Amino acid sequence: MLKSIKNMLSFLTIFPVGMTEDCLNDAAEHMYLFPLIGALLGFLAGIFALALNYVLPSLAVGALTCGFLLLLTGLHHTDGLLDFGDGLMCHGTPEEKIRAMHDVQTGTGGFTLGIITILVTALSISQLRNGIILQGLVVSEVSAKLSMVALAWLGKSAHEGMNTYFIRAMHGNNRKMTGALIISLAIALITLKIAGVITIILGLITAAILLAISDKHFRGVTGDVMGASNELTRAVSLLAILSLSQKANWLP
Repeated sequence: MLKSIKNMLSFLTIFPVGMTEDCLNDAAEHMYLFPLIGALLGFLAGIFALALNYVLPSLAVGALTCGFLLLLTGLHHTDGLLDFGDGLMCHGTPEEKIRAMHDVQTGTGGFTLGIITILVTALSISQLRNGIILQGLVVSEVSAKLSMVALAWLGKSAHEGMNTYFIRAMHGNNRKMTGALIISLAIALITLKIAGVITIILGLITAAILLAISDKHFRGVTGDVMGASNELTRAVSLLAILSLSQKANWLP
């Protein structure tokens, strides 16, 4: 189990914990634990943001914390987000759209989607008050990772690639999906109470919408779609937490 956790950390983060040849297989087999890795990333980002709040204005804190989060994940999911945007903007068959996603150059669609998502993420973080910024970042990262699990559970593979490992391990596996849900809801309830649960639900809705879009454009899920789901769900979750923080008794 320790080897599997190290391989998951190697796959999802830049932590120098070392990886083995079966890194992808281990990460896929234990994908239901992704929300735990998300909680760790959110906690580290929250500590980083709290420290910055003592010396920098809120906008700078939001921008740097967003950058810190992207750095922790090695920009792996951000790359998927940009490719996803390019695929959506490409006119043609699903095969042509997938080829556009694999193009090494970023087009207008990917650039625009990436800029908007990163700006929403950074600005949302900047507006979270000190009392909930740590909890908010933890829950948003948990929600982001759960969305990828949900896509692998519900979706079908659009082509043979990295995504195939995860879909093969997760698709239709209700036991693993239930485990991921229990972990995510428990973390959300402990940290942000009912607001955390609402955030998780909105994250799952985001994943469902992305699945429908992906099926329409690519006839299935790709690794880039999963990466995009992580980034977009994080942004949606942070917006939800920010909105709910304005409501009395919705946040601790």
